[in-house]
Amino acid sequence: MRCPYCHFTETKVIDKRDSEGITKRRRECLKCRKRFNTHEGLEEVNIRVIKKDGRREDFDREKTRKGIVRACEKRPVSTEQIEKMIANVEEKIQKRGKEVPTNLIGDFISHELKKVDKVAYIRFASVYREFADLSDFKHEIRELVKK
Repeated sequence: MRCPYCHFTETKVIDKRDSEGITKRRRECLKCRKRFNTHEGLEEVNIRVIKKDGRREDFDREKTRKGIVRACEKRPVSTEQIEKMIANVEEKIQKRGKEVPTNLIGDFISHELKKVDKVAYIRFASVYREFADLSDFKHEIRELVKK
């Protein structure tokens, strides 16, 4: 690791912490003794999403975030819970390979929302599953109550 101050190539790690897939290290340069932080994480693989019409596009984390945030609007769901859901969805997507159908991503999001907030889940499901009328809502709510 190169010191950002004097560019010396030898440093020592003073402290190390793991947080949500990122390793944070506090380092000290062996030459100038200045300290700095580094963040280490896995290199993301380009995931392609297969749309309903067969088109393919790059996975967009922001779309996942917007969908979850929208569903959780005015609900007692913390930012930390939202970030955790996004991370869980991304982890599941990466395990599926380089191409993932859009309906599978929707299923992953639905599963995460169902665990955290049932109302947010219903909101997301109504858009994702394209509920046509009140009977679709009633059916989904009945299914939720059974479990």
